[in-house]
Amino acid sequence: MSKQTFLQGTLILILAGMITRFLGFINRLVVARLMGEEGVGLYMMALPTLFLVMTITQLGLPVAISKRVAEAEAKNNPAKVKQILIVSLIITGVSSVFFTSIMIFAGPFIATTLLTDERTLYPLIAISPIIPIVAISSVLRGYFQGKQNMKPQSYAQVLEQIIRISCVALFVNWLLPYGVEFAAAGAMFSVILGEFVSLCYMIYLFKRKKTIRIRYRFFAYLKSSKNTVKELFSIALPSTGSRMIGSISNFLEPILVAQSLAIAGISTTVATKQYGELTGYVLPLLFLPTFITNSLSIALVPSISEAEANLNKKLIHHRIHQSIRISFASGAIATIVLTLFSEPILTFMYGSANASKYLVLMAPLFILLYIQAPLQAALQALDFARPAMRNSLIGAVCKLTLLFLLASNANFGMMGVAIAMSVGVILVTLLHLGTLQKLIQFYIPIKDITKMIVLLFLTWIVGTFLKNIYLSMNANILMFLIILIILLIIYIFFLLILKFITKEELKQIPIIQKWV
Repeated sequence: MSKQTFLQGTLILILAGMITRFLGFINRLVVARLMGEEGVGLYMMALPTLFLVMTITQLGLPVAISKRVAEAEAKNNPAKVKQILIVSLIITGVSSVFFTSIMIFAGPFIATTLLTDERTLYPLIAISPIIPIVAISSVLRGYFQGKQNMKPQSYAQVLEQIIRISCVALFVNWLLPYGVEFAAAGAMFSVILGEFVSLCYMIYLFKRKKTIRIRYRFFAYLKSSKNTVKELFSIALPSTGSRMIGSISNFLEPILVAQSLAIAGISTTVATKQYGELTGYVLPLLFLPTFITNSLSIALVPSISEAEANLNKKLIHHRIHQSIRISFASGAIATIVLTLFSEPILTFMYGSANASKYLVLMAPLFILLYIQAPLQAALQALDFARPAMRNSLIGAVCKLTLLFLLASNANFGMMGVAIAMSVGVILVTLLHLGTLQKLIQFYIPIKDITKMIVLLFLTWIVGTFLKNIYLSMNANILMFLIILIILLIIYIFFLLILKFITKEELKQIPIIQKWV
């Protein structure tokens, strides 16, 4: 498996992301239909704790590995690559065992005291073995990303989802008679199996090439890797800070939601149900386009790192601008569709449109989310991880403060949570843009901002027209899909006319290459 160009690697990741998101939605549909809103609420309340522990375990190394391996590859230094791998495996291996133990022992306290629902203990304990699996996987992903080879990670993602979706219905159905908390634990266990198979696949690919023999002179490389440790942690620690802030924010979020809604006089059962609607139904829809922006971000780090190693500032600006343009194009259509068609989407997917009010509010505000990930990746690739961490901290503090103030008010309730989430997204994205402008004089041209506004305006007009046609007919899922396909075709036409996608970029798509 050879190195790909920036766009080729991005396209591979996007295709894999598209498949995994589709399979992931099927998985969510199965879980939602089998466990209901309360079961989904328990499942979603346990996940932030897992993400927090995983963030601490990885210590931000995946991004650091990707950057340093890319630099070593640019300088043709295989010994450096081996040192990076050895140090990373030792650190993540030790930390994963340590924090897995802490999570298991602290589970009862987290479930009963912090999350205020003792039933969350079962999914918390069930998911804990995944931590060392993900830790090792993250090192291998960072290695392949640094070599600008996105195929192993992409194949592994698809395989992981296939295993997960194959097992989730089995485990949930098997454990549901014992209670929704056991069903949520069964859903978590299917995640573990998927990640384990994915890890085995990446280990197989790594060993098959045999470009690096990890065990050969292992301790000799480890003893001489002091500088490598410093280089990794110069990126890893600030990157960990950014992820820690996000993970701590997500960890505190369900706790604050539960406590705030209790102050507002909303019962635990109702709060769990509403939180399940917001985080289990609405947020996955809002985050759907992020498989494209995350793919761009993953490919952006080694690409910018290589350009920086070669002192090519023009290419750095071009890559950031290119990522923002493509990210916005992917997010704009999602924003219009989710805003205009919130009720039919939720009804067809989950059998209930109760959460449509959250979706209509958040979708227009979340449009800035879709350019946030590439901006943060650019900052990390340029060794500006500390400013990125500071921006994330400001956004998280503002979000949590606003969440408590609004959610504890009976007039807002869960709608206050939705508002706070949206404000956090907007603030962090604007801070990242401001930081890049200050440090490397990067800015989005007025011409491109005008194009973005025109794209949204034209798509909204067409979408509204198609929505009226849909509402005048007998509502069914086939007609709804036809309407969405027509809107997507027209949207792609707008992208080409406004040059959001250039001819040079189209030529890098394999199917189009055959026709050029």
